[in-house]
Amino acid sequence: MRIATWNVNSVRARIERLESWLVASAPDVLLLQETKVDDAGFPAARLANLGYESAHYGHGQWNGVAILSRVGLRDVERGLSDGEARMISATCGPLRCTSCYVPNGRALDDPHYEAKLRWLEELRVRRAARDVAVPEVIGGDFNVTPSDLDCYDPAVFVGATHVSAPERGAIRALEATGLTDAWRHLHPDAPGYSWWDYRAGAFHLDHGLRIDLLLVEDDLVPRLREVAVDRDARRGPRPSDHAPVWVDVELEG
Repeated sequence: MRIATWNVNSVRARIERLESWLVASAPDVLLLQETKVDDAGFPAARLANLGYESAHYGHGQWNGVAILSRVGLRDVERGLSDGEARMISATCGPLRCTSCYVPNGRALDDPHYEAKLRWLEELRVRRAARDVAVPEVIGGDFNVTPSDLDCYDPAVFVGATHVSAPERGAIRALEATGLTDAWRHLHPDAPGYSWWDYRAGAFHLDHGLRIDLLLVEDDLVPRLREVAVDRDARRGPRPSDHAPVWVDVELEG
């Protein structure tokens, strides 16, 4: 079973890219972030033509998350207590799949930074109260680099968000609920950047960050077969600033 995550940075602007990527990569489940449309504006019918059921949570031009599935989609849950369209969860085949778009945080002295930490803590609490009978994959744009290896130059980000100890601690606390970072498990020494700034030729210089994560239930770790970042999806005209990340999990039956 292939599960992917992609911050598409406007599903309206990137719909043709999204459709092409779904045909070429054929994930069983795709977790989307930053769709930037409300529920009525989400292209569910176009995606259904490709064989994907969808569930979306969005309020308009900001945020927005979705789950696309060709293995079933039921028991949808939307949002945390902040009321923003940043989390959606559903059962897709044998897995519980959750798409997250974690707040950016802006700056360490900004109230949005504390809100980011509260958001991650609420996600952890929610995860700790899960139905343990159904293995879960939590994926999305976490806006946190788990370690210095996930940042092209940690010195550039000293005193900034995405690399701070409290943010990284929040990711470790989430993992402590029984989750494993699929990329880092299979690629212990490779950066695996998934985001590159649009400015200053960052993509061509490979000045990236690994902030798009797929955290899988610990019980699934022996079944992980491959995890990859599709850098080709970051190339060409008008790409998202994020690349899709996918993991293959071998499941019984």
